[in-house]
Amino acid sequence: TLPLRVKQQTENASRIADLLADQSQVARVIYPGRKDHPQADIIAKQMSGGSTLVCFELKGGKEAAFALQDALDVVKISNNLGDAKSLITHPATTTHTNLTNEARAELGISDGTVRFSAGIEERDDLLEDFARALSRVKA
Repeated sequence: TLPLRVKQQTENASRIADLLADQSQVARVIYPGRKDHPQADIIAKQMSGGSTLVCFELKGGKEAAFALQDALDVVKISNNLGDAKSLITHPATTTHTNLTNEARAELGISDGTVRFSAGIEERDDLLEDFARALSRVKA
C-alpha cells in the first residue's frame, strides 16, 4: 500500500502548502511541488511529484508557531515526521534545539519555522483543521 499512501500524503501536502501560501500569517512556504520553490527547475527534472513534507514560517515567531500547533485537532504535534497520520513539529525547539540561533539561521530555521508531515487523512479534514487553527494565529 506504500504507493497509495505516498500519493495521498503528497496530494494532502500540496493542498496544505497552497492553503498556507495564501495566508497573511505565513511569511514563506517551502514545498517542492510549488513553482515558487527556490529550486523548482531542478525539482521538475528530478521528481514526478511533490513531497509529503511542507516547511513554512509564521510571521509571529515561536508564539505563533506554538499557537498554531496547539490549535490543530487532526494534526498531532510530534518530534518525528513521516507517518500515516499528519504530524507537525517546531524545529527550533525540537530537532534543532542544540544549535545556536546563528546556526539555525544559516539553515533557514527561524523561531517561526514549522514542519508539517502529511498523513492519509481526508484532505478536507486537514484543510479545515489548518484553516481553523490559522484563524487563531495573529498575523
